[in-house]
Amino acid sequence: MKSSRDNVEIEKKIIEWLHQYLTNSGCKGFIVAVSGGIDSCVTAVLCRRVTEATLALILPCGPMSTEDVEDAINVIKTFKIEHRTYDLTPAFEAMLSTLTADRNAPVTIPLANIKARLRMVTLYYEANRLDRLVVGTGNRTELALGFFTKYGDGGVDLLPLGNLLKREVQELGVHLGLPHTIITKTPSPGLWPGQTDEGELGASYDQLDDLVSGHTTHGLTKTEIKRLQSRISRNLHKRKLPPICPL
Repeated sequence: MKSSRDNVEIEKKIIEWLHQYLTNSGCKGFIVAVSGGIDSCVTAVLCRRVTEATLALILPCGPMSTEDVEDAINVIKTFKIEHRTYDLTPAFEAMLSTLTADRNAPVTIPLANIKARLRMVTLYYEANRLDRLVVGTGNRTELALGFFTKYGDGGVDLLPLGNLLKREVQELGVHLGLPHTIITKTPSPGLWPGQTDEGELGASYDQLDDLVSGHTTHGLTKTEIKRLQSRISRNLHKRKLPPICPL
């Protein structure tokens, strides 16, 4: 199902919102982690259209595909975004050693979450050093399904794409002039080799977008729909502040 939303108007609203949020915060700019995927590239370009004080960070933590690095650099250079690269692999390996984890073992969810949280620490280091805001790259579909690491890529100051379905982010990317290779790239968090969003979630983004937005979902069994709806409910805690005991 294609979106009928006007990308010119969406771009305008997000840019105005980012500008107002930045002004109200009193901070001097934005920090964005750019992986070479559609969400992070769209986010970085929108932030750069608000202010030159946008810093893109490339944060490999273990093997990062050459294609992803090239795509990230291509967008950064094309849209004239300041950037830095920090290789977090030694920090990750030090964590594995501290936790007595086997560095040659397959990457599990607990270990993958360490990678996401090391990136968050790095983003906030730069944000604190430069007096900037950490801008998240999550879209509406990922947020609803809890497809992010709590206090990892979920640890951000604001989420400009948080009301856009995955397909809407892709359409906005086309509107912004991102390369075709990024628009059509198989989405992946890049936390272990061969990982893909759709493979881990067990459904295509078209199906997930329809489910999240309340449209009829084609190609999924009732059992699969129930599983995904259960995932949405279970991950509600990721989208809320920690509960405080009432006294």
